[in-house]
Amino acid sequence: MRKKVAVIVLNWNGSTLIPHYLPTLLEHTDPELADVIEADNGSTDDSLEILARDYPRAVALPLGSNLGFAAGYNRAIAQLEGYDYICLLNDDVLVTKGWLEPLVTFLDSHPEVVSVQPTIRWEREPKRLEYAGALGGYMDRLGYPFCRGRLFSTLEEDRGQYGTEPMPVFWTSGACMLCRREAYLAAGGLDETFVAHQEEIDLCWRWQAAGHDLYVIPESVVYHWGGKSLSADNPRKTFLNFRNNILMLQKNLPSRVLRSTLRKRWLLDHIAALQFLLRGHLGDARAVLRARRELRRLRPVRSGSDLERAYSRLYPRSILLEYHLRGHHTYDRLSP
Repeated sequence: MRKKVAVIVLNWNGSTLIPHYLPTLLEHTDPELADVIEADNGSTDDSLEILARDYPRAVALPLGSNLGFAAGYNRAIAQLEGYDYICLLNDDVLVTKGWLEPLVTFLDSHPEVVSVQPTIRWEREPKRLEYAGALGGYMDRLGYPFCRGRLFSTLEEDRGQYGTEPMPVFWTSGACMLCRREAYLAAGGLDETFVAHQEEIDLCWRWQAAGHDLYVIPESVVYHWGGKSLSADNPRKTFLNFRNNILMLQKNLPSRVLRSTLRKRWLLDHIAALQFLLRGHLGDARAVLRARRELRRLRPVRSGSDLERAYSRLYPRSILLEYHLRGHHTYDRLSP
């Protein structure tokens, strides 16, 4: 029988993660609704052997080499034909009972919506919303991403303060997002130039420009550990975040605001590098400057969709000013 959903976990040397996360995923994913796919990014450990021996229900999809996050998912999704929906699920996400059905039901009944995400809590502190997704993502007009329930490093407790009804968002988290396979392919998938980090935000921005809507479904809950593949204190992560963020602006901002926004970000990025240096994080300071140098040689492809539509859905104020100057550290305190 044809399944509606492919739940795709991108694995690379995850032999220690598989026994912790995969059993729960298999237990709480209806086998009549979805296939669970372990797309293997050229692991050199015994991941494939563990999958074959202990988890025969999970479908192993070897990709041959370590392609990175974006290219790995693109190759896997291109091969997985016949599914209506695809779920991108990080290998360090712990799902809960009934996690998938509300996401599928919402997409089934809302054809204008292209992607949804669940509530994403932090596995390390389960009462808190998690950095990479929380209750859905947003973006200000300078390109700084934030979430309902997470501004910069402030993680709110999930006390139900934002309700339980589905809510529109600007981006859905790559830690756990369900989207229409056809729309994913039509948009060109994840931009492989990004390699990893913020590539799903870029994809969601392109979906917004193409006229689609995106939602968070709070009824569905998962727990994300975060930082298993690249820790927060790794300068490589800093490099990718700063470089990819500017790449995203170059691709998706309307021409009328592109130059002025990039000038502001040049100044703000150099201030960030100076702050890293003053805090003793020399590797991160160098990573920011290397990201700026790298941008000189990259030639991002500008989106051909309605950039003004997407721009109108960005948060119109500066999240930097809201957070650092006005002291608004929670989503519900942001100025309208």
